[in-house]
Amino acid sequence: MSRVGLSKRTRFEVFKRDGFSCQYCGAHPPEVLLEVDHITPVAEGGTNDEANLATSCFDCNRGKAAVSLSVVPKSLAEKGAETAEREAQLTGYREIMQARTDRIENDRWAVAEILVPGSAKAGMKRDWLRSIMTFNERLPLHAVEEAANLARDRVPYSDRGRFLYFCKVCWNIIKEANPDA
Repeated sequence: MSRVGLSKRTRFEVFKRDGFSCQYCGAHPPEVLLEVDHITPVAEGGTNDEANLATSCFDCNRGKAAVSLSVVPKSLAEKGAETAEREAQLTGYREIMQARTDRIENDRWAVAEILVPGSAKAGMKRDWLRSIMTFNERLPLHAVEEAANLARDRVPYSDRGRFLYFCKVCWNIIKEANPDA
């Protein structure tokens, strides 16, 4: 079977789907150069269908840990193309990681705003924000928001009392979900 090259768009869609991480060893840019691997090799009838493609680092895709000394050195143009590819992958990886960071921060402040209206502008104690982040990591966002709404409704007169009630509700939800923890 003749090999048909992959478009940059297809490669980046596979990278994005796989979280810009090697599906074999977990490595990601900037430590490694990513490639797209055919799960079923083209020589064995594998296609360029995305279901047959996986993100792989250079070493895993080649099945070896290091380049042997008998390999002909890369030309300056090849090195330049590899550097450009690394930069493009690093940019894509950073964009995804920044979007994740922004989402986490927005979720944290959404809960803070329910608990203490105006806190998004006025700020909130760092330990309270850390606690909210802990609950956001351990529970679905809607459950944390429901706990914040419940605390706001039950303890309208004290920010501290409301926050402590919120924490109690969240810990109870966690304990109910994991009674052995």
